[in-house]
Amino acid sequence: MFQRWEDLLFAHWRVEPGSIATKIPAGLSLDVRDGGAWVAVTPFVITRLRLRALPPIPGTSRFPELNVRTYVTAEGKPGVWFFSLDAGSPLAAFFARRLYHLPYFAARIRVVAKRDAISYRCQRGEPGKGAEFLAAYGPIGEPFRAAPGSLEEWLTTRYCLYAENGGTLYRANIAHEPWALQRAKAEIFQNTMAQASGIELPPDRPLLHYSRALDVRVWWPERVGAG
Repeated sequence: MFQRWEDLLFAHWRVEPGSIATKIPAGLSLDVRDGGAWVAVTPFVITRLRLRALPPIPGTSRFPELNVRTYVTAEGKPGVWFFSLDAGSPLAAFFARRLYHLPYFAARIRVVAKRDAISYRCQRGEPGKGAEFLAAYGPIGEPFRAAPGSLEEWLTTRYCLYAENGGTLYRANIAHEPWALQRAKAEIFQNTMAQASGIELPPDRPLLHYSRALDVRVWWPERVGAG
């Protein structure tokens, strides 16, 4: 599967590993750095989505998405574990949930991008009852690639995602160029996305990074340990 991620914000919070360890399924180890785990809320827009050798499916090739994630390892391979993923396309959310065993939800998402200012609103469920994210963000400074051994490299150099279904653990490999990151500014006016998964984010200001665009290939999921 091919896709492009555009106008992406990484908002990372450092959390105590014990606060989320029980939310990770058996077979995965929570990845920590200097004694801390990290949870990210990541809004962006998916474009050019299509299956290999096939044209885009109408209604699924471009849509906004927001995910809540942390970092894990299995069999020595670092990857991403998603607590939730919200998509502005109900059809895309349906197929991703069925094919990749990921916790996708259909949400109402509105994105307005003007130069380097992105306004992003995600609403899952009824206002005041579901999960909501409302923010304005954009890049600061020139693009850079994370230095080897840096926290930025540790957070973003993840070339697979993990999912679980019926007690079976799956891995889907991902390929892309190293992230072109920029420092970011963000005003987050409302954020209950992690809370909806039972995760309390600390009141500290998050670590912020922005990426304008990244081309990505995603392979079909395979059972962990099957090979």
